[in-house]
Amino acid sequence: GPNVSVELKMKLYEVQDRSQPLLDTLLEIWEQSVRATHLFLSDAEVNAIRAYVPQALKSVEHLIVAETEKPIGFMGIQNRRLEMLFLAPEERGKGLGKQLLQHGIETYGIVELTVNEQNPQAVGFYEHMGFETYKRTELDEESNPHPLLYMKRVR
Repeated sequence: GPNVSVELKMKLYEVQDRSQPLLDTLLEIWEQSVRATHLFLSDAEVNAIRAYVPQALKSVEHLIVAETEKPIGFMGIQNRRLEMLFLAPEERGKGLGKQLLQHGIETYGIVELTVNEQNPQAVGFYEHMGFETYKRTELDEESNPHPLLYMKRVR
């Protein structure tokens, strides 16, 4: 038969029902993403942070999921602040992060975020998307020596 190429349409939606299966899937995406991008974190550090993620996913004000035939990324927004944005590693570099963040800016008015300085790809991405560093701390929220950059949207 004819060679039909299927264009997978990504859909973005705010999660109304934060069911356990969905939260498990997002935790999985979180872990794969962090292990692929946060190379400065030790295994023990990843596991320690991982313990907090389910609660963060449950409590963040707006939880937005990006999916094709399955969830491939998500972001959490609280008080116009981007609290988390994670993509499955195999989905990186396709412009999905940009789509997610633009949706967050347009729909939820994101004006600030925090990013690990040791994740230069993310820092560059946010700068490209119109954010600028206004504060830097030597330690992260867990008091580990991983500098954080606090960024505000300037355009």
